[in-house]
Amino acid sequence: MANHKLYIHEFIDIIGQNRANYMHHMTANWSPIAQDERDQLCYGVWGIVGTTRGWPQVLNLWEEDGWDGMASSFRHECQGAGMQDPKLAKWWAQAAGYRRSGADRLLLPAPWTRTIEELCADGVTGECYAHEQVTLKRGASAEFLERVRTGVQLVHETFGWELAGAWETAMVADDEAFLLWAIPTWEAWADFEKAKRTDQGLVRWQAAVDDMVEGWHRFLLVDAPLCPFRTGRQPQRSDRSDYEDL
Repeated sequence: MANHKLYIHEFIDIIGQNRANYMHHMTANWSPIAQDERDQLCYGVWGIVGTTRGWPQVLNLWEEDGWDGMASSFRHECQGAGMQDPKLAKWWAQAAGYRRSGADRLLLPAPWTRTIEELCADGVTGECYAHEQVTLKRGASAEFLERVRTGVQLVHETFGWELAGAWETAMVADDEAFLLWAIPTWEAWADFEKAKRTDQGLVRWQAAVDDMVEGWHRFLLVDAPLCPFRTGRQPQRSDRSDYEDL
């Protein structure tokens, strides 16, 4: 079945040592509200391994019910005078103490990408994750994802990597894509990196997309304690350990 969802992708800059507080706030305190009021699911919340990207940072991914669901969510969010749901004033105030800024984008999934409910049902998980941000030539994102479908999964699976998600960025010039890999162990990540320039399958895969790629950044993630990839379910109100009145 084709995936008709829409995804919100967020890079979040964290203030000081608040990464754990922020990830709990987003999963336990935000996601249950979003599920009830917006039909928005938590696809995943991860801490970004700082050695591989900026730090301290968090990556959030939210799953919306397509463009219509996103329109409803925007209407719900922008109803307040400050373009914030007035019922969430305490939540916003608490979040402001944990984060300083963020960079968001909307992502369209490759039709064959599994939803978070399908991923949980399939038991997809990892000790760590690789997230790849690929800059492409104008108009190349759909073709890039098709080449991913036909040419890359079996190559990475030899190292134990499982493709958990593949998207192209919406509302731009079809020139950016993201891939998410679930990796069983840190050693499986290291084995892949050691073989990147010598394994013939990996070399052939890179050559198969070189004509459309202009930039590539692979960085590492570790999932939050209440991330669906770790728990196999959506965060629940019962997961809250504080801020019950938000």
